[in-house]
Amino acid sequence: MPQYLIVILGAAVRPDGRASAALLRRIEGGRRLAQAYPDALVFCSGGVGRYGPSEASIMAERLTAGGIAAERLVLDEQSLDTLQTVVAAAREIGQRNLAGAIVCTDSYHTPRTRLIFSALGVASVAGCVKAGPRQMGWPAWWRMRLREVPAIPYDWVLALTKRRGLRAQIGSTR
Repeated sequence: MPQYLIVILGAAVRPDGRASAALLRRIEGGRRLAQAYPDALVFCSGGVGRYGPSEASIMAERLTAGGIAAERLVLDEQSLDTLQTVVAAAREIGQRNLAGAIVCTDSYHTPRTRLIFSALGVASVAGCVKAGPRQMGWPAWWRMRLREVPAIPYDWVLALTKRRGLRAQIGSTR
């Protein structure tokens, strides 16, 4: 099988510096994927949002505590949104000459993330993290689903209109 980069997308950090439920789900999904693909590198993404520490550093700490070797982790502590994360991960994929990304994010967020990878000419596969009403509760699930309705076309159009510049950032010739 071609070599893929496991890309864990960030989520909020609580005011007390602990991982939110969404971030914990994504970290656990990334840990499971890292165990299933023991040769794959793991891209931990997320800078410091409203509260610190960075999402990527929390991911790294929990993944190493969960048995994933620190040498496998690539930290992206600058990205603050989905588009920035995809661009940073695509750059890493290109520099390491990998086949593409295994997208590790909540299931409601996966289609938008994969659309952006596609717009940049980078292959991706879903490594979904189950995030339904059972995991999140109905109010949060509806809120996140409704947030994706405008976010999907917004990010798709943004990625397409800025594609040439974004591809230059990632060093893509595709």
